[in-house]
Amino acid sequence: MMRERQEIIEYCLSYPRVYEDYPFSDTNWTCMRHEENKKAFAWIFYRQGYIWINVKGEKGWLDFFRDKYPSVIPAYHLHKEHWNSIICDGSVTLQDMKAMIDESYHLTL
Repeated sequence: MMRERQEIIEYCLSYPRVYEDYPFSDTNWTCMRHEENKKAFAWIFYRQGYIWINVKGEKGWLDFFRDKYPSVIPAYHLHKEHWNSIICDGSVTLQDMKAMIDESYHLTL
């Protein structure tokens, strides 16, 4: 289970040609981006007592994970038809969390 910001950042940095960015004056928001196109594939932030991760997904998968986990919801501060928020409260399996980040990485590449 990834519940700490640094664990999630390190996982995202394990992909090739990505970097960590802080695009706002509020350092609570970490953005993981592709070097080639600068597109974000993960937004990592602290909210309501938990680390959250916003990830992009395909419609069917977005709905699948929203139905499977109460802690996967339409994305906070992003387009809700294309992005989900994962609330890292320990209820989402590591395998599913990685699957959602993987999909976001590939969709934004």
